[in-house]
Amino acid sequence: MTELNYALDTFYFLICGVLVMWMAAGFAMLEAGLVRSKNTAEILTKNVVLFAIACTMYLAIGYYIMYSSSAGGFLPSLGFLIGSENGVDAVLSGGDDAPYYSARADFFFQVVFVATAMSIVSGAVAERMKLWAFLAFAVVMTAFIYPIEGYWTWGGGWLSELGYSDYAGSGIVHLAGAAAALAGVLVLGPRKGKYGKNGAIYAIPGANMPLAALGTFILWMGWFGFNGGSELKVSDVASANNVAQVLLNTNAAAAGGVIAALILAKIWFRKADLTMALNGAIAGLVAITADPLSPTGLGATLIGAIGGLLVVAAIVMLDKIRIDDPVGAISAHGVAGIWGVMVVPFNNGDASFGAQLIGAIGIFAWVFIASLVVWLIIKAIMGVRVTEEEEYEGVDLAECGLEAYPEFTAGGGNK
Repeated sequence: MTELNYALDTFYFLICGVLVMWMAAGFAMLEAGLVRSKNTAEILTKNVVLFAIACTMYLAIGYYIMYSSSAGGFLPSLGFLIGSENGVDAVLSGGDDAPYYSARADFFFQVVFVATAMSIVSGAVAERMKLWAFLAFAVVMTAFIYPIEGYWTWGGGWLSELGYSDYAGSGIVHLAGAAAALAGVLVLGPRKGKYGKNGAIYAIPGANMPLAALGTFILWMGWFGFNGGSELKVSDVASANNVAQVLLNTNAAAAGGVIAALILAKIWFRKADLTMALNGAIAGLVAITADPLSPTGLGATLIGAIGGLLVVAAIVMLDKIRIDDPVGAISAHGVAGIWGVMVVPFNNGDASFGAQLIGAIGIFAWVFIASLVVWLIIKAIMGVRVTEEEEYEGVDLAECGLEAYPEFTAGGGNK
């Protein structure tokens, strides 16, 4: 029976990792739908290549930093990654210390989380960043910045010792990605034509709402692996029941986020804004990710609904202070991520507001400051922004030499 449990939990872990990997397609479709047609090929290129970079850098460096360092400290050690699969012998002999899934399954599940954090950055800096500057940042983010704060938490570092609780990563993954994105946006500046004089804000509609909606549904589906896999096993009755509760709550929170965001958009803008509904779904999912196990289904719906309200307000507020985020990533993953982290103690008696607050501040501060330094170094070495002419013509032509919709555009697509 022990061998069967090992095989089942390993298989479950791998399938959940596949679902999270599918979220890369969700981010790609969502972002491709929310940018203008002249920038579509470049945003797709970023999403494909950042996933490859994340997998490679985390394999070579990041995983070891995050999980092979002495527990309790601030600074991790460096070294090489995965050794032999000696866990099989241990599980066959039994004992309390026997692993219950393959170490390689653990790596595969963790690496797709790293790619998710980096995908958040992609949409926020869309339509005006140099492709190779973005990819250079992806190398540092996935090899060092994310693994270090991941070590603090899931790797047994100081935040873990403090009692910080984050079941699947509202702070560790989503707030971290949003912090890196915010730093990049501040260095980069807004798109041309987004803001005018005297506080004027001009909408820049995306080119393909069906793609954006498809991307959101893919993310919604992938999140069942994101949160469900974070239970880490499914081969006993308690774990199986926990997984069922996690998936129920994940779905409920997304639904609550959609409904609340759409109602607020209707009241505020007098329109049923699809983009706000889509971001409401993502915000609800982000909010429940810190603890999708403890709440009831209705409690999860409420947590997601508040996330949906927050994301609408945050998108509007960021626009008012001229922080240009074409897809709302900073709001959906950052603001909703903070809410998700801070709401945990309401349902989980083992968590404390103090530890959660320190965790949120620590993660944001580290990722934001480290990312800001890296962005500024990249800017000094190679620049981060395309020329004004390239931005006007579209980064598809400037960076990729092709257009995503050549039959429907001429000279760089819609302006």
